[in-house]
Amino acid sequence: MSRPVAPPDPPARGTLLSAGLVVPLSGLVVLLAWLTEQHVDAVAAFDGTAVRWARVGAGGATAVLELLLGLVLLLGIGRLVAQSIGAHVHARRRWQPRGPRPVIDAPVSVIVPAYNEVATIGATVRSLVASAYPAVEVIVVDDGSTDGTAELVARMRLRGVRVVRQAHAGRPAALDTGVRAARTELLVLVEGDTVVEADTVLRLVQRFADPTVGAVCGNTRVADRRRLLGRWQHLEYALGRNLDRRMYDVLGCLPTVPGALGAYRRQVLVAVGGVPVDTPAEATDLTMTVLRAGWRVEYEPDAIAWTPVPATPGGLWRQRYRHSHGILRAIWKHRYAVRESGPGGRLGRRALPSLLLCRFLLPLAAPVVDVLALSALLHRPGVGYLLAWVGLLLAQTLTAGYALWLDGERLRPLWHLPAQQLVYRYLMCLVVVRSLAAALTVRKGPLLTHSV
Repeated sequence: MSRPVAPPDPPARGTLLSAGLVVPLSGLVVLLAWLTEQHVDAVAAFDGTAVRWARVGAGGATAVLELLLGLVLLLGIGRLVAQSIGAHVHARRRWQPRGPRPVIDAPVSVIVPAYNEVATIGATVRSLVASAYPAVEVIVVDDGSTDGTAELVARMRLRGVRVVRQAHAGRPAALDTGVRAARTELLVLVEGDTVVEADTVLRLVQRFADPTVGAVCGNTRVADRRRLLGRWQHLEYALGRNLDRRMYDVLGCLPTVPGALGAYRRQVLVAVGGVPVDTPAEATDLTMTVLRAGWRVEYEPDAIAWTPVPATPGGLWRQRYRHSHGILRAIWKHRYAVRESGPGGRLGRRALPSLLLCRFLLPLAAPVVDVLALSALLHRPGVGYLLAWVGLLLAQTLTAGYALWLDGERLRPLWHLPAQQLVYRYLMCLVVVRSLAAALTVRKGPLLTHSV
């Protein structure tokens, strides 16, 4: 007789619990492994996408910079070509005059505003008294000097020289005082630190044989070229000022008669209300006002004056900022000239866009050329950017040489052009940035200057 089979012993409590957790724990492990694999794949995919986008962004940035480089080179070389063509046309007109002009020998008043110019006023007055022009009176307007400027001129006891004193009120007020004191119709304005050639006044006033000419611009040159900064500014005057004046004269829209040397008809200054005081660049503002009044402004390159220039980087910075900011305000003030006809319309449609391009847009973008040329040397085997940089420098050198040749100057200063251009590019870029920043402020900006 068989014995009954005893039922198996029930599993222990711990064993039962362990068996119940095997399947959930195994599933969790599989799930975590799957999630880890998916995370790695996702990270790899993200990294690949980021790299691709970075490459696309870098390529896009390079393309933008290359486009900007091409635009800067095109505009820069285009400006040099326009300067050279304009200067050539201007020179041909002088070498091949259309016909004889009547000789101007009417009396001329030379107005010299002076404020604390005791170190230079003597040389200025002597050069004016030695003028080859037959009838010249010199009016020194002492603008409240505290260094004995007026007393020095009085002690010189030079024939035809008068001293007019006023409380310190600024250069525009001193010029207006001189205009009221003048006894003649033709006026020449000279700074108190500028020395003129013997035939300068004679050559300036001959332009008034044309009854449509209201103002004449003289040829200002750097007096002190012994120091490096003076040589650099000498190149700037030859390339960036006197060559521009020839071009603007041909275009009929010369925008600036410099304060150092210029001539005006008295009736013109009276009609436009005297020298303006609402922009720092009063010489540019006055010239634009004369153009918009319907008068022509011409450039006489043989009327030469020697003027001092800043001798320190700080002085150069302050002068260039004042000029840049003042010209920007003058452009804003006269922006409606674009709708006019005659000389004013030529100012608005030719000179103002050119000033904006050459004095503001190009200086802001020009450092891009240097940056890309340096990048080509450091990161790329190609030399395309470097060749572009050298090509632009070569074009500037040839144009500067032509400008010096037209002025009868030696070509030796051209050796300083590469360093001058490199330093001036960044200096003018910073000057323009500061000028634009000041223009956007409420208190100093050109928006406060009334438009006419």
